[in-house]
Amino acid sequence: MSYFVTGATGFIGRFLLENLLKRQGSIFVLVREASLPKIDDLKHKVGDREGRIVPVIGDLTQPRLGISDNDIAQMKGKIKHFFHLAAIYDLSAPEEAQVKSNIEGTRNAVKAAEAMGAGCFQHVSSIAAAGMYPGIFREDMFEEAEKLDDPYLRTKHESEKIVRKECKVPFRIYRPGMVVGHSRTGEIDKIDGPYYFFTLLKRLRKLLPEWMPVVGIEGGRFNIVPVDYVADAMDYLAHKDGLNGQCFHLTDTDHYKVGEVLNIFARAGHAPQMTMRIDTRMFSFLPPFLKQTLGTLPPVRRFTTTLLDDLGIPRAVLKFTKYHTKFDNRDARKALDGSGIQCPALDSYAWRLWDYWERHLDPELFIDRTLEGRVGGRVVVVTGASSGIGKATALKLAAAGAKVILAARTPEKLEETKAEILEKGGEAYTYSVDIANLEDCDRFAKKVLEDFGKVDVLINNAGRSIRRSISLSYDRFHDFERTMQLNYFGALRLIMHFLPVMEQNRGGHIINISSIGALTYPARFSAYVASKSALDAFSRCAASEFSDRNIHFSTINMPLVRTPMIAPTKIYENVPTISPEEAADMVGEALIYRGKRIATKLGVFGQVVHAVAPKLAEIVINTGFRMFPDSAAAQGKKDDAAPSVVSPEQMAFAYLMRGVHW
Repeated sequence: MSYFVTGATGFIGRFLLENLLKRQGSIFVLVREASLPKIDDLKHKVGDREGRIVPVIGDLTQPRLGISDNDIAQMKGKIKHFFHLAAIYDLSAPEEAQVKSNIEGTRNAVKAAEAMGAGCFQHVSSIAAAGMYPGIFREDMFEEAEKLDDPYLRTKHESEKIVRKECKVPFRIYRPGMVVGHSRTGEIDKIDGPYYFFTLLKRLRKLLPEWMPVVGIEGGRFNIVPVDYVADAMDYLAHKDGLNGQCFHLTDTDHYKVGEVLNIFARAGHAPQMTMRIDTRMFSFLPPFLKQTLGTLPPVRRFTTTLLDDLGIPRAVLKFTKYHTKFDNRDARKALDGSGIQCPALDSYAWRLWDYWERHLDPELFIDRTLEGRVGGRVVVVTGASSGIGKATALKLAAAGAKVILAARTPEKLEETKAEILEKGGEAYTYSVDIANLEDCDRFAKKVLEDFGKVDVLINNAGRSIRRSISLSYDRFHDFERTMQLNYFGALRLIMHFLPVMEQNRGGHIINISSIGALTYPARFSAYVASKSALDAFSRCAASEFSDRNIHFSTINMPLVRTPMIAPTKIYENVPTISPEEAADMVGEALIYRGKRIATKLGVFGQVVHAVAPKLAEIVINTGFRMFPDSAAAQGKKDDAAPSVVSPEQMAFAYLMRGVHW
């Protein structure tokens, strides 16, 4: 007894071969000549140590599968079971390709089986052959299929029709549900079906804690089956006597609504669950013309397209969120009775599917998430590069292969930074500039563009901080002017010079080093926080204007960093801070992931508290304000050389509010 298999190198085909190898006989597999090298790999995967898998050169789209007369003659009368699995299972594939593979391919397979004198034509169809039937679709139903306007549904229905109407050898038909990975290993070969929503769940997991309830959709129903169940059931049913002419639904008895499926995988991936789900049918009251009009509006289409592309969800998948057909599988269950083969519950193996996807198929695994990939060979301007965060960032970027433009006021310190970079094999260039002087900013920007022709990344790091309570600032309005001049107007001046070039090149990244204070609004930092908040507000407005120009804006809300800028405040010598190198790591994160905002969890929490319970936030900040005094310098005293003594209460408060400026 021998077998012939089309689609043997496909996902279901591979596991079917493993089962067939447990039986006797040769296994002939259709393969294009260009794909012959895949057969050796296939033999290794399925464990064919005896060479029972025999490749047969052909092509699914050619008459009689393009198999030569000589090969047909050699197999004639020997093929007991002809398994036809080859087809396109991609909802987003072009209609012409689906017609050639699914319809014409099936007709060619039927003719080849007849020419071989095969004992039985085992046709792998799909539940898609039922169209979008509004009810329960039985295994003995076919002509009753409805709403076959989608190319995938129509071609799967027509291919099954060919077997039913044209096949002259005995046949059996199998309609698997939505096939997912192996229930015991999680293995899958591509992203399809429910896998399209895994990226969304992963994003939710990153944004929100697992216990946080979120709103989702209820949608239609999915019937999901693991590949090992499909392969095992087909193998058993194909070899059982008395089943010719029958159709079997290889489906799960349970049909899961879209919201239920998402929650099952949310639990598997430790993502927040959609506790409140909105049934999409509630929008059916809207007139069709109104829904069509809304869907064709340019802003709606652009938003939808951008969101779907970002999540990797084909638009064609959306219509199947309204799929409500149920499938009766009593004939399959009756035929499988006593075999020990049954479809496992989805929630019993969902974690394996998620684990395999996250380890092997997550699209983010194939994106260059390295700093070298983002800045290698690119021109990066770092202001305030002579010390602190700027210097640490410049060293980090140079090590990643960037052409680093070092900008600061003091040439001697810039040369020291450059020397360190060159010693380590990096590339750096120094430009002395006072960012607080707008004319100097103009000169600097013009010179950089003359020398390099472009700037790929601008890191606005140069800044001034003033720690002084407002009651000590009534006669110091110049503090606010100086701070705004450097932190806002100077940074803005550089942006306005480099942004046109980025727009012309259709790409760029502007990173503004802000402060956790712009999220927590600490006392004594009104001038500093106001200047940083102004730059943040500008960047958020600008990001909306340049969103379609591949120009990214990132704000980094740094916690307290041990730099020369905080040295005058002696109390900071005894409170928690991060190092400039740790701050540079945050800059690296912004470059790699291009996040809108990079902040500590405490910073984000502070912003939430200010939005949800502003009075509570005000009381907490006021407590810190009264607990930590103004520095001697802020009070106009000259003797501030001795380090300040920090009380246990102050230390405890500082650790509780780790990174916040006090």
